[in-house]
Amino acid sequence: METEPKKKILIVDDEPDIRNFLSACIEDAGFQTDTAQDGIEAMEKVAADPPDLITLDLVMPRRSGVRVIRELQKNEKWAKIPVIVITAHARDEFGSDEIKALSAFTANMKPRITIEKPVTQEKIINSICQVLELTDSRKKEAKGTIEKDQILNMVKNADLDTLKQIREVLNNKK
Repeated sequence: METEPKKKILIVDDEPDIRNFLSACIEDAGFQTDTAQDGIEAMEKVAADPPDLITLDLVMPRRSGVRVIRELQKNEKWAKIPVIVITAHARDEFGSDEIKALSAFTANMKPRITIEKPVTQEKIINSICQVLELTDSRKKEAKGTIEKDQILNMVKNADLDTLKQIREVLNNKK
């Protein structure tokens, strides 16, 4: 059986913690990632090796997310790259102008998803799968990764007695 090639996702955010979190989540779900800290670096990376999808913060120094989308739309090769906007400023004064500008010229762009921070792994992976119209097997693979992470988090947060019970159950399954 032939497997689908890994889709490349470019993560653009000025906050290193957000870039690292998104990169880890997206790679855990079987995608290839690259990162950029602002719109200028993002456009350089798009020009060098266009990704299959971009996650994009709106409010960034040097070049905003809206300007990046405008530049993508001007280039025939890049205009079809889907963008998932991830922002902490969808409802505050820092991002209100950016959101208005985004809405004004992206109304006919499909698909387009805006995710408010804080973002969860499940939300970003589901959004990527939806936008890229991935096959059922790829969705199941991503869902399995999310479920595994949820179980690991439960185990990490469990008390000692619960962990002992889990070990007993697992030892009895062997």
